[in-house]
Amino acid sequence: MSRAIAKSLTYGPLSVLAALTMLPFGWMVITALKPGDEVMTNPPTWLPSHLAWENFPRALSFFPFDRFLLNSTIVAVGATALQMLTACLAAYAFARLRFRGRGLLFVVYLGTLMVPQQVTIVPLFLMMRGVGWIDTFAALILPSAFHALGVFLLRQFFLTIPHELEEAAVMDGAGHLRILWQVILPLSRPALATLALFTFIREWNAFLWPLIATNQQPMRTVAVGLSLFMGQYGTEWHLLMAAATVTLLPVLALFLLAQRYFIEGVALTGFGGR
Repeated sequence: MSRAIAKSLTYGPLSVLAALTMLPFGWMVITALKPGDEVMTNPPTWLPSHLAWENFPRALSFFPFDRFLLNSTIVAVGATALQMLTACLAAYAFARLRFRGRGLLFVVYLGTLMVPQQVTIVPLFLMMRGVGWIDTFAALILPSAFHALGVFLLRQFFLTIPHELEEAAVMDGAGHLRILWQVILPLSRPALATLALFTFIREWNAFLWPLIATNQQPMRTVAVGLSLFMGQYGTEWHLLMAAATVTLLPVLALFLLAQRYFIEGVALTGFGGR
C-alpha cells in the first residue's frame, strides 16, 4: 500500500506537469483548426465551431513554405552530419588520447559554451560576407559544424567504454581511426542518437543566424518563414498556428523514432541530472 502511495505522489505531480507542458501545443493545434473570425473572440473559446482544415493548405501556400521546409531540412541535416563528424573526432581525442595539456584544452573548449551567440554573430557575419557566402547554404551550415556541447556529451560516453577493447584492437594492428570507427562508435549509438536529436532540433528551430545570414526569401528557413505571418497590419494567427503545427511534425517524428536511444543516451552521458 505504501508503495502505491509513493508512486501516486511521484507520478501525480509529474502527470500534472506533463499536462501543463502539453497545453501550449494543444492550444496551437486548436487555433490552427479554427476559422479566422473565431481566433480572437472574447471570451476565448476552446473548441472551434467547425474544423477549418483549409487553414493548412492556405498556410503552406501563403508563402513559399515548401521552399522554407526544404531549406530547413538541408540545413538541419547538413549541420547535424558535420557536427557528428567533428564531435566524434574531438571527443575521441579528449577521452582516449593522452597528450600534454589535454585537460586544460578541454576546459577552455568547454568554456565556449558560456559565450552568447550575440557576441560572435557580428564577426561571423563579417567573415561570411567577406568570403561571399551570404544567402548560401554554406553560411547556414558551416558555423554549426563545431559545438562544445556535442564534444562534451560524446566524451562523457567514450570514457565509459572499457580500455580493454581498445587494447585488443591495438594488438590486432588497428589505428586510432579504425578503433573509433569499428570499436567506439558501434558501442556509442545511444550517445550518437542523443547528439543527433539535440543538433537537429537546434538547427531546425534556429532563428537569429538564418535571419541575419539570408536576405532573399527563397533562402529563408521555417523559423524565419513563420515570422512572415506577423505583418505590419496584423497577424494571421490561424495560418501561423497551422504552419507552426506542420513545422513541428518532423521534429516530433524524429524524436519518436529515436526515443529509446535518446533516453538511454541521456542517462548514460550524465545529462539525466545524476
